[in-house]
Amino acid sequence: MGKKKSQNPMHPPEDPKAGAPFPTGSRKPTPTELENAWGKTLPDILGPGCKILFSGINPGLYTAATANHFARPGNRFWPGIHQAGLTPRLYKPWEQNELPSLGMGITNLVPWATRSAQELTPEQISAGYTQIRQLIKQWQPDWLVVLGITTLRQAMGRKDIREGILNETWDSTRICVLPNPSGLNAHLTLSGFANSLRNIAIHAGLTLFNSKSFE
Repeated sequence: MGKKKSQNPMHPPEDPKAGAPFPTGSRKPTPTELENAWGKTLPDILGPGCKILFSGINPGLYTAATANHFARPGNRFWPGIHQAGLTPRLYKPWEQNELPSLGMGITNLVPWATRSAQELTPEQISAGYTQIRQLIKQWQPDWLVVLGITTLRQAMGRKDIREGILNETWDSTRICVLPNPSGLNAHLTLSGFANSLRNIAIHAGLTLFNSKSFE
């Protein structure tokens, strides 16, 4: 059995950034690559004029190992934004840099990769929250869509946060909370996720590539 990592993502490794993205997804990361991904960070996918900035909770090891957001097989993010009409075709995780041209971006509430969000400490969550508030202030996206509620409640120190559109803004950015699209989330359906995304896209004024309803 390999030794468990002892580093704290608040004090990341000497090279905390993930490596170059896997360009084609032709192979899965090795166990060693997954282990070495612990504590890594991914660059935000973001550009001027962002209409919707999606925020994961924090990168998983598979995502950090491949340097592609929402990369783990079974994650509903990429199928969801396609079925919602936000992309002209089903993008693969390694095509993430196409999103800014469509008015979208990706970030994380907490930047450091862990095996699960349950490994995050209150200090890490607080630090990540401070960073994302600064990011919002700098880029001023129209909407921030947080994909996962529990860690956001911890970050904001508020148990009253519910899924859906929040009755508040961060600077001028409106906030929406949707379920985590992870394949491990048994309570989420792809059709329901796509409908929620489509509704936010309409609010944000994005041009949809289809108008199909998934009810």
